[in-house]
Amino acid sequence: MPPYALTPRNIQIRDNFDAIAPRYDLTNRVISFGIDLHWRRVAIRQLAGLPPRAVVLDLACGTCDMALEILRQRRAARVVGADLSRTMLGLARKKPAAAAVTLVNAPAEALPFRDGAFDAVTCRIAAHHFGNVAAAIRQVHRVLRPGGSFLVQDILGHDDPAAHAFITEVERRRDPSHVRAYRASEWKAFLRAAGLTVMDEGVMRKVRPWDEWTGRTRMTPEALQSLELFVRRAPERCRAAFDFELAGERITAFTDRMILLRADRD
Repeated sequence: MPPYALTPRNIQIRDNFDAIAPRYDLTNRVISFGIDLHWRRVAIRQLAGLPPRAVVLDLACGTCDMALEILRQRRAARVVGADLSRTMLGLARKKPAAAAVTLVNAPAEALPFRDGAFDAVTCRIAAHHFGNVAAAIRQVHRVLRPGGSFLVQDILGHDDPAAHAFITEVERRRDPSHVRAYRASEWKAFLRAAGLTVMDEGVMRKVRPWDEWTGRTRMTPEALQSLELFVRRAPERCRAAFDFELAGERITAFTDRMILLRADRD
């Protein structure tokens, strides 16, 4: 495959995650328990039917939590992690267990692997940052062997246009590298167009404590104040769509949804 020139969006995402990587990893250790850990394990159970010498790619692997869980559960003989951020990969390499994972610096839209290289590909809570989700899924299809599985978990877009626009603005103000969350129908269309067939799906609700959620990014006090004002002034039905909890002038939490899909290569 010829060299891939990073797009301005790729560069923005890379630079953002390079900057927040140490804080992200520290916070992620805390949120890796409870429902997040449960769903990671639910996803990995979908890999139970892989062949004994299976090779799995974890796309946008960050600091390798998903890749390491796959190895802990003995779902694959070998795991490769790919991520756009060298800083995230550097933090992953500091984890002793990550020595068993092959780490590759690459964008989702241009994976440097041969066709059919993997028995499965996983991608956990990252696709809303991709500049071109359709191109990334075409790459997933290319690197999967026939009959291989793609497991993707991500924030689920809202079907109501006003609520969708509201939460997208909230997400982007909190993290400028956020592109957008996709509705279930959009995910299925992307997968179908790439030649992947949805075999299983599920949705969960996730409560986001406001201070922890906003604290994971590099928001200035002024930006946070502006975001909170935007939320408080939003139409009630938009806030209600995500169960925003307010205590006086303070925002304490909101709830979004995650989608988990398994799609197999035809």
